[in-house]
Amino acid sequence: MGRRKVPDLYRAPFPLYTVKIDPKTGLILTAGGGGASKTGIKNGVHFLSLELVGSQHSATLLHSHDTGTRATMNMALGGDVIAAGQDGNCNLMRFKQRAPKEGRSGSAKDGAGEQGGARRRGGKGQNGGGDVAQMKDESLQILVEDVGVVKSDLSPQDPVQKCVRFSSDLKLLLTGGADGYLRVWEYPSLKEKLNFKAHKDEIEDLDISPDNKHIVTVGRDFACSVWSGDQLALGLCWHDNMPHITEKMYRYQSCRFAKVEDQKDALRLYTVQIPHKRERKPLPCYLTKWDGKSFLPLLTKPCGNEVISCLGVSDSGTFLGLGTITGSVAIYIAFSLQKLYYVHESHGIVVTDLAFLPNAPKIKPIRGNNEVAMFSVAVDSRCQLHAVPNRRSVPVWLVLFLCGLLLFMHMEENAADGSKGCNEVKKFNSI
Repeated sequence: MGRRKVPDLYRAPFPLYTVKIDPKTGLILTAGGGGASKTGIKNGVHFLSLELVGSQHSATLLHSHDTGTRATMNMALGGDVIAAGQDGNCNLMRFKQRAPKEGRSGSAKDGAGEQGGARRRGGKGQNGGGDVAQMKDESLQILVEDVGVVKSDLSPQDPVQKCVRFSSDLKLLLTGGADGYLRVWEYPSLKEKLNFKAHKDEIEDLDISPDNKHIVTVGRDFACSVWSGDQLALGLCWHDNMPHITEKMYRYQSCRFAKVEDQKDALRLYTVQIPHKRERKPLPCYLTKWDGKSFLPLLTKPCGNEVISCLGVSDSGTFLGLGTITGSVAIYIAFSLQKLYYVHESHGIVVTDLAFLPNAPKIKPIRGNNEVAMFSVAVDSRCQLHAVPNRRSVPVWLVLFLCGLLLFMHMEENAADGSKGCNEVKKFNSI
C-alpha cells in the first residue's frame, strides 16, 4: 500500500492552495495563483463539475474567475458565498449558476480574464487546465460577484490571512491572521464582533464548535487554545502521558471539530501535532482525538514520519484526511485513528488542502461504488481524487447458512464419536 498511482482529475494553470465542495450543486471550487509577482502566472478561482462515467471520474472546468493580482490562499463556503483569503483581506464573493441564453456565447458577458461557459474536461490521463480545451457553449454559466471585504490581518509587512471559517449556522465569519489575531464578524452584516490577540505568533488553523460556544485556535507559538468569546477557556496539552516528549518538541498544525456517526449528542475535536524542528532521524507526527465538549484527550496515535501539512474531516465525522509536505495523501478512520488509505508522494510537492465528497443527495450518485472519496490539491497545480471502494460484505443469509452448516457438521461429528465410543465399550465387555 502506498506505491499506487493516482491520476490527475484536473490540472490548473497555476499553483492550487485550496479546494471546497458545494454540497447543494456538487461543484468543486479550487483556487490559487502566483500572487502579485510578475511571472505571468495568473490568479483565480476555478469552478469544476464532477462526473462519473462508468467507473472513472472526470472533471470539467465550467468557469474561471480571475482574482487579479491576488492569489487565494484559503477559503470557506457559506452557502453560495465564498470567503477567500487574499493577502491581508477576506474577500467575499457570491456565485450562482445560470442556464445560457439562446443565441449568445457563455463568455460574452464575463469580460476579459474569465471563462463563463467554457468547459474543459479532465480525467484519467488528461489535464483539465492544460493546453487542450473542449469548449461547449451550451454549458451552464457561473456568475461571480463581489459582496464584501474585511481586513483580516494587520501585519506591517506582508499581511496574510492564514485561515477562515463560517460557523455551521452561517451567523459568524472567523479569520486567523499572521499577526496572531482572531477576528470574528457577524454574518452577513460583517459587523465586527471579536478582535483580539489569540497567539504570540501566526495562527495556523481555527475552527468553531457547532453550537458556537467554543473556538479552537492553533498557533505557531506551540499553543492550542479553546476560547469562549474572547476569554481563554482552556489550553490543550496532548502529551501529558508521554514523558519522552518535551514541551517544545512539537507544535500544533491543524484542528477540526467533527460529529460522531450514530451519536447525535457527541462531538469530537481532532488535532495534528508535528515536530518543531527537523531532525536527522525524522520524528513521527501525531493525531489526537479529543472529547469536543470536555476537551479531554481520548486517543493519540502516530501518523508517520512525513510532516503533515493539512487535515480534513468528512461531513459524517467517519474519516480523516491528511496531506504532507512531501505530497503524500492518507485517509484515516476517525474512531480508531487507523490508516485506511495511503499514497506515497501522490503529488510532487506539498499538499495544501483536502476536501471530502459530501453525503449530499445530489452528490451520492457521483461517488459510485466507493465508501469515501476525497479531493487533494497541491502546489504542483494538480487536483486529485482519492477513493476507497466499498468493502465487500457477506449477505446475512449466507452467514446464517454457513453457521447452520458448521453446527450440523459439529453435531454429526459428535454423533460419530459417540457411536465409536459405544462400540469400543461393547468390545471391551466381550473380552
